[in-house]
Amino acid sequence: MYRKILITTDGSAVSRMTACAGVSFAQQMGAEALVLFVAPEYQYPIYVEIIPPSYPSEEEYRAAMERAGSEHVQPILDACAKKAVRAEGMTAFAESAALKIIDVAARHGCDLIFIGSHGRSGWGQLLLGSVTNKVLSHTRIPVLVHRLLKEPLPD
Repeated sequence: MYRKILITTDGSAVSRMTACAGVSFAQQMGAEALVLFVAPEYQYPIYVEIIPPSYPSEEEYRAAMERAGSEHVQPILDACAKKAVRAEGMTAFAESAALKIIDVAARHGCDLIFIGSHGRSGWGQLLLGSVTNKVLSHTRIPVLVHRLLKEPLPD
């Protein structure tokens, strides 16, 4: 049914659990996986006239974010290898993680975006899930939202 699944991660515990579910889903579907970490774009300090010496250069920042992205993506790639799921990982830079997720999925021919949600309701839903909600509302690619529930569902 699906040939290539985009699995997102931000390095959090929630996204790691979602990614594990995504890898299992890809295995069940016989699909390959593209694992994506989106890092924020470099921000120049606009509040000072002179950049402080301790402030990283754009090159230093990008290198640090590439390393962080690799650290977040590698365990998911390892899980893919253990389950015989063909996979590749990448780090992308963007001001909007949601729009970058959509762009990467489209450019790489993904036919499903596998993304997480904390499973909150009420005000918590408004505070969290803005990336997931934005992906859902801006893409034409099917999205599977993996919810992590803190409490069991009622019978």
